[in-house]
Amino acid sequence: MKNYQKISKLSRAILLLGGIALFAVIVLPIWRIELIAPQYPEGLEMHIYSYKLGGQVEIINGLNHYIGMQVLHADDFIEFTVLPYIIGVYGFFFIVVGLLARRKFVYILMGAFILFGIVSMVDFYRWLYEYGHNLDPNAPIIVPGMAYQPPLIGSKQLLNFLAFSIPDTGGWIFIGVGLLLAYCTGKEFLLHKKLKNSTT
Repeated sequence: MKNYQKISKLSRAILLLGGIALFAVIVLPIWRIELIAPQYPEGLEMHIYSYKLGGQVEIINGLNHYIGMQVLHADDFIEFTVLPYIIGVYGFFFIVVGLLARRKFVYILMGAFILFGIVSMVDFYRWLYEYGHNLDPNAPIIVPGMAYQPPLIGSKQLLNFLAFSIPDTGGWIFIGVGLLLAYCTGKEFLLHKKLKNSTT
């Protein structure tokens, strides 16, 4: 009966590699927001890491001042303090589950990973909403009824700027790790079902 609880060597290897990949996500840019306008045909980029903001943040802050958006400072976000540790914990759990090789832990990890993804995207949307809607009423440029919330993912026209919001290197790795975890979960579920049926 114990063999029913063990996962395959392939799943173990995927989990171990996924854990290592998540540690890399800590230092890589996770998300990228790009702004393109006639005066900036080469585009302006802001890279969101687990612990800081990168890219042309100062130029973007200068432009945002005219429409009354808050200044972007990494110190204003509690997420940049806790997110590296959270990702590190998930990386550690991936490795532990790979070493323990127990099917039930794979299911638990899958559920926790999905929960983290949902909470992260909701928090990111809230962050974009607040910065796009909580505008200074004394801003030099005021367009009645206009909000400047960048898209969660995809593109959106904001005045004369076209804003793109897409995963960056770390984000794609994170998505890839999630898909591989989903593959392992489905694979182990089907293998367990097959083994169980073969003994009945």
